[in-house]
Amino acid sequence: MVIITQDMIKQFQSLIEAIDEPIKITYENLHQGYPTETMIRFLKARDGNISKAHKMLLDCLNWRIENQIDKILSKPILPVELYRSVRESQLIGMSGYTKDGRPVIAVGVGLSTYDKASIHSYVQSHIQINEYRDRIILPSATKNFDRHISTCVKVLDMTGLKLSHLNQIKLLTVISSIDDLNYPEKTDTYYIVNAPYVFSACWKVVKPLLQERTRKKVQVLSGCGKDELLKIMDYESLPHFCRRQGSGSSRNARLNPGDDCCFSLDHGFHQQLYDYINHQAAGMKPRAPLKQGSFHVGFPEPDLMDRKIVQTIETEFHKIENQNGFAHEQDGVKTNGDEHQKGTDA
Repeated sequence: MVIITQDMIKQFQSLIEAIDEPIKITYENLHQGYPTETMIRFLKARDGNISKAHKMLLDCLNWRIENQIDKILSKPILPVELYRSVRESQLIGMSGYTKDGRPVIAVGVGLSTYDKASIHSYVQSHIQINEYRDRIILPSATKNFDRHISTCVKVLDMTGLKLSHLNQIKLLTVISSIDDLNYPEKTDTYYIVNAPYVFSACWKVVKPLLQERTRKKVQVLSGCGKDELLKIMDYESLPHFCRRQGSGSSRNARLNPGDDCCFSLDHGFHQQLYDYINHQAAGMKPRAPLKQGSFHVGFPEPDLMDRKIVQTIETEFHKIENQNGFAHEQDGVKTNGDEHQKGTDA
């Protein structure tokens, strides 16, 4: 892994000082008072190449200006029924903090359907959560834990992952590209839990395609990952799908969203996010009429490596589909009644 030196930071800083004033304002909104740490993130994302990191940062800042990202937390998804539909089909939430203060972001990969709204609504929702994390959650954690905290950990629940998720690859690639290009190095570790056979098979062929920096961030845990996750966070911060032993725990939680389900719109995190966005919208001057529908954001084109990874996943899914016992796979269970194999190799 590349080591970022003070000399690299100084060279990067000299390039940034030459940018125009409107871009500087957006840059201040991006770095939230920590410009050095922000430069380090972009340098890491480009393996220490100053020229490439500078271009990446400028592209990010221009993307923010062109798509009014600085104002996206004052753009609610309306009507509320549409927002509720987004929350029910794009399962993401925050369950607490690690012992060292990093936010724990939970993602229901296998049970997210992305079928109740347009791609624009899902992208808007994802970016709003990113911005709320960076502008509200992380500064609050920095204050509460008395040290600068700029990253989170993500726990990805694969319960329910099946072949039909191929239909979601385009949307997931768009979201992934937005994160890679505009929110680099914001996640320390991705913990994969409740991984069915279909994930394990794909991971084996995709893993070698990833950059070493990315591979090191991904940890595939056994079962629901409870024991391993308790090493870095208290029980209260565990996502609800990690609190029960055995497979299918997340699926049951979806039907019975008690036990502090962090995906629910009624969860404290989502209530605070919803109230914050509506408060910001009400305070806009002059106040423009709030329109129903989503706030459209330009989609980045996936790079060659992203396209290769997607093609590899599609190929592997189809191989599994053609295997005996998986042609009609549902919720990660073979049609012959045998339990699926857990993915434990990272």
